[in-house]
Amino acid sequence: MIGTIVALVVGLAVLCGGVYYFIKEKNDRESRKIYGVVTAAGAVIIAFVVVRVLVAGF
Repeated sequence: MIGTIVALVVGLAVLCGGVYYFIKEKNDRESRKIYGVVTAAGAVIIAFVVVRVLVAGF
């Protein structure tokens, strides 16, 4: 249960950080690519945790 909560918090932090810097660095093409990947990684972590909770419970 604690691992699930920690994974969800980490996923949210990565997603929010990626979105924040993606918007902040909107004029730098290379930074947008990097922060887009970071945002996608955060979304994948959150999706994995949500699917895990739905399938197996906490």
